[in-house]
Amino acid sequence: MATEAKRPKVDGAELSSLQDFLQWCDRVGLVLSSKVCVRKEGTVAEYGMLATDNIEEGEVLFTIPRSALLHQGTTKVSALLEKERSSLESSSGWVPLLLALLYEYTSSQSRWKPYLSLWTNFKTLDHPMFWSKEERDRLLRGTGIPEAVDTDLANIQREYTDVVLPFITKHPDLWRPDTHTLELYTQLVAFVMAYSFQEPQEEAEEEDEDEEEEDEEKVPNPPMMVPMADMLNHVSNHNANLEFTLDSLKMVSVRPIHKGEEVFNTYGQMANWQLLHMYGFTEPHQSNSNDTADIPITSLYQVATQGAQSELDRQLLEEQWEMLCQMMQVKAAFVFGKQGCLTDTELHTVLKVLCMSQEEFSEFKDNEGWEEEEDEEDDEKNALVFSNEGLPGLKASWKRLIHEAARLTVRSYGGGMEGEGVDGDQVLIKDKEALAGLSSRQLNALQVRYGQKTILYRLMELTAS
Repeated sequence: MATEAKRPKVDGAELSSLQDFLQWCDRVGLVLSSKVCVRKEGTVAEYGMLATDNIEEGEVLFTIPRSALLHQGTTKVSALLEKERSSLESSSGWVPLLLALLYEYTSSQSRWKPYLSLWTNFKTLDHPMFWSKEERDRLLRGTGIPEAVDTDLANIQREYTDVVLPFITKHPDLWRPDTHTLELYTQLVAFVMAYSFQEPQEEAEEEDEDEEEEDEEKVPNPPMMVPMADMLNHVSNHNANLEFTLDSLKMVSVRPIHKGEEVFNTYGQMANWQLLHMYGFTEPHQSNSNDTADIPITSLYQVATQGAQSELDRQLLEEQWEMLCQMMQVKAAFVFGKQGCLTDTELHTVLKVLCMSQEEFSEFKDNEGWEEEEDEEDDEKNALVFSNEGLPGLKASWKRLIHEAARLTVRSYGGGMEGEGVDGDQVLIKDKEALAGLSSRQLNALQVRYGQKTILYRLMELTAS
């Protein structure tokens, strides 16, 4: 099954828009290899890049001069954004770029008009933020996406109301509240989520920096729009990668690509819930090697309390839980991938504490919840213990907590069970005729749900008594 479309369905003269964009690329000095072409046909999504000849590993597929990138430093309003930088600070750090996009997207004279004209309506990106709340809650219940979207929408509205609207009202010659609305701002947030790139953080310069500088939190590099690079679609098994140099950005093949094959970039190690949340598409769950499922820390505590056999046991668990809450976030979750637990150190700590006797816990409290610092050998041991190979060999009490917490998590998806031991999603995903009748939203939601549940079912098998 092909990856679901990342690209929007563009209305009107689509081919004309693409030709205008390619001509613009020539004008701004973007160099495209003769071995590739941008096409609408033959790719997994609305737009994509195909190899027109065999490509060897290490070949440069295109080069983008930094002057063609779109960000707050290259926009026509860059001087103003720099001057008023202190008033544009926000939790996202995206406000300067979004103000630049608000201006350039609505300006008929924008230097990036042929690029931005590829998107006539950003809602067609189909992020879950553009679904109705009812649809999100029904199709994506249990996946973590509805909660993430609710947080996003609340943050976007607060950022627009508190930071953006006062700023654009102050500069009516450049922005207008009736044009640069919250709705357009939200759409541009989705555009940045789906198509922007961040330059990798530079390595630490000197090892002998004083402690104050070493402890100083790094500010992430701001996102930027990279024309042409964002035309490439994503798969976990990608064949190209974006490289950053002083003067330009280059897309380079990371393995041989055969003539007629699509060129795929990577957005990083992304689980399907992250791909849908941030980019509006998914990979088939079987082929996404980075898929994950979360088990909330509260689920392990809930299972532990169900196993308490006396009031003393319950009191001990309450004390243990209180200490764990001081050590880590209550909203934390343990992340399981296809090969085992990816947050093994945290899981080891919680299982150990919840299964301690009164005497063991008293000693643990005397050390203020901390034991001798684990070294790399301990980390490697934890990774092995909580891998798929190691899970069956865990203590029975630990396996019970993991097994029942996984069961609780599966139940949180709701609506998928059709009788004892039968998962409706499992039935659906094997029914080709039924799959063909699903909308793209239903299919993407199914890939997320069942991908996560597949990991949880495997975990339950590995921890069964």
